[in-house]
Amino acid sequence: MKFTDGYWQIREGYEVQNPADIRDITLNGDSMTVYAATKKIETKGDTLNGTLLKATYSSPMPDVIRVQLNHHKGKVKKNPEFELYTEQTDVQIAIDEEVAELTSGSLSVKVNRKEGWNIDFNFAGKRMTGSGWRAPAYIKDPNKTAFYREQLDLGVGEYIYGLGERFTPFVKNGQIVDMWNEDGGTSSEQSYKNIPFYLSNKGYGVFVNHPERVSYEIASENVSRVQFSVEGESLEYFIIGGGTPKEVLNNYTKLTGKPALPPAWTFGLWLTTSFTTDYDETTVNHFIDGMAERDIPLSVFHFDCFWMKEYQWCDFEWDKDMFPDPEGMLRRLKDKGLKICAWINPYIAEKSHLFDEGMEHGYLVKTADGSVWQWDKWQAGMALVDFTNPAAVKWYKDKLKTLVGQGVDSFKTDFGERIPTDVVYYDGSDPVKMHNYYTFLYNKAVFEVLEETVGKGEAALFARSATVGGQQFPVHWGGDCSASYESMAETVRGGLSLGLSGFGFWSHDISGFEMTAAPDVYKRWVQFGLLSSHSRLHGSTSYRVPWLFGDEAVDVVREFTKLKCRLMPYLFNSAVESTVKGLPMMRAMMLEYPEDPTCAPLDTQYMFGDSILVAPIFNKEGDVKYYLPEGTWTNYLTGTVLEGNRWYSENHDFMTLPMMVKSNTILAVGQQDNKTDYDFADGVSLHVFQLADGATAHAEVVNLQAVKELDVTATRSGSVIEVSTSGVGKAWSVVLRGINEVASVDGGKSEAGVDGVVITPAAGATSVKITLA
Repeated sequence: MKFTDGYWQIREGYEVQNPADIRDITLNGDSMTVYAATKKIETKGDTLNGTLLKATYSSPMPDVIRVQLNHHKGKVKKNPEFELYTEQTDVQIAIDEEVAELTSGSLSVKVNRKEGWNIDFNFAGKRMTGSGWRAPAYIKDPNKTAFYREQLDLGVGEYIYGLGERFTPFVKNGQIVDMWNEDGGTSSEQSYKNIPFYLSNKGYGVFVNHPERVSYEIASENVSRVQFSVEGESLEYFIIGGGTPKEVLNNYTKLTGKPALPPAWTFGLWLTTSFTTDYDETTVNHFIDGMAERDIPLSVFHFDCFWMKEYQWCDFEWDKDMFPDPEGMLRRLKDKGLKICAWINPYIAEKSHLFDEGMEHGYLVKTADGSVWQWDKWQAGMALVDFTNPAAVKWYKDKLKTLVGQGVDSFKTDFGERIPTDVVYYDGSDPVKMHNYYTFLYNKAVFEVLEETVGKGEAALFARSATVGGQQFPVHWGGDCSASYESMAETVRGGLSLGLSGFGFWSHDISGFEMTAAPDVYKRWVQFGLLSSHSRLHGSTSYRVPWLFGDEAVDVVREFTKLKCRLMPYLFNSAVESTVKGLPMMRAMMLEYPEDPTCAPLDTQYMFGDSILVAPIFNKEGDVKYYLPEGTWTNYLTGTVLEGNRWYSENHDFMTLPMMVKSNTILAVGQQDNKTDYDFADGVSLHVFQLADGATAHAEVVNLQAVKELDVTATRSGSVIEVSTSGVGKAWSVVLRGINEVASVDGGKSEAGVDGVVITPAAGATSVKITLA
């Protein structure tokens, strides 16, 4: 939201007051409050009939500083508020006549007392950003509505990322972004997942602690600043330090919640009925059996909306005309080794038998006159479950527990964005704040159902909408994309932006939701989709089974599904890292290589974990241009070795793409290619890539409960490579990628392999010493 007319003028009808003269600084425990007049005070009389703005600085955890700006603090504060995880913090405050400084860990805020308004935020002694002349402001619009604004400095060469799952350009500089969840598809500036947190390539982040609409002007209203504003008498934000983008994400997710770990079976291939297609048990079995006949491993089958009868969403009852024996059907599907996912949303249509029940007991969101809020969009006469009512939450959860008892393992929690603001909630929550926050309560309730029934560590959603904290309830997917290369590219941008907003696990509709993809789009999207954290074939009006797109499409789906199964020891360890450090599995290049300026704007390639670079292909011809950072890189699929710090142009058929493994990497590869939940340490193959003289590489293998079972180190000195392991005594081997022969092996034997020489340790050996030829 803009308040100025160019750099010098204020928009007509607006009143803008900025802090201009610091009058006092007070201490209250571990916080520091700065009082500033909005004009220069020359005499005592100047203090009359004027405004005093306040800024309070404190710290909820090390390396994080809370900034609370306010005009009048007497306004009633209504729920909801984001759930934050604070901790006792050692805060240092020093005040003299020139400077007041509050320090938390390596992060500090410095108030320059003699310079009008000049605030610096420093990390490890280095200035990151600050709030200066005419930056914060208390504003009245022509209707006398109050707003509070802040502007933080942007440095030369500084880029801003994140702000949720955004499909607009990856670097947010120059954009206007509003935090307001909407069902806008992937081809607009709207977003299903608005997260008021941005990440700077300078090694800090800013989180605006407001569930309601936050309006950003990112190098737009003022091209050298990031502006954010909210309606009201106050504004609260956090400066998140860390020094590197990874550490910033770690600190941000400490504050707002770490992602839970999805069970290993969720990383396999999901197949759905699609949205408006016709299907019954025979159709479902035709698809599932067809995948098995074609040797394509399938982990999850998903029933989309029409498992329930039309006009009755949600009544949580199977359409008896199409599924006369749902319990038997689910049992038969699970006997085939499948997990089951069912579509739901938080709405109750009037034709649902649950509508009267919900209305009678006060479980539905109301209007000001006490009526149930309803409309006809999506479902005729639909209402919203009021998740601020504990009894309504229990009621809703009990319906889902019945489905879990029938055999459902996971829920696709669709919608949660179309939330009205002219309503009344059970607990008196502010309906404007609830617009974005509603999805948190919705997904939290469903996630808790699964944890309470199938157990912690087995719960997983497939969620579309989100707000701050929603990362704790994975997995999320990108919403309604189209069947085109352009939409595939915007999907990549959305996923990378969400990953820089604290979300570890993300998926998308392979080949696009809207329309039906051409075979080439389908096959290229399959490559990208199975090199994403989670992989789902889903569409709108047509099925997505691969044989409908040709024999080669079947081959591509089979090859990349099996590839992902084999990579699970590496991928699941990366998933565990996401839960510990708050890092996404699919990482923007700038996150892994923040010091490489070429990586800063890249949005058509990504790191999959910390060691594999993926460059999806966005055209029928198979042409791709991608960048390799410094080092030596090996294409996992072709064995081609390339030097980094340069761009490459290549052409690939549908069975390959740039899938590059960086040098000095041990990649743990599993022995099974038909499922994703198996014993990763048993028979693991440790692929060693381009280990340099004097270098040491490290890898870990965890089990399905995320407990480390194998710890591996490879060290090279001259022509000798020593690989040592510690952990459970299971069979393992080493593959020296790109090396076809060795001079000798101490502690094992060697033989030629497809990807390089294979070293098999002697029975019970925990190390081998390899002398290169």
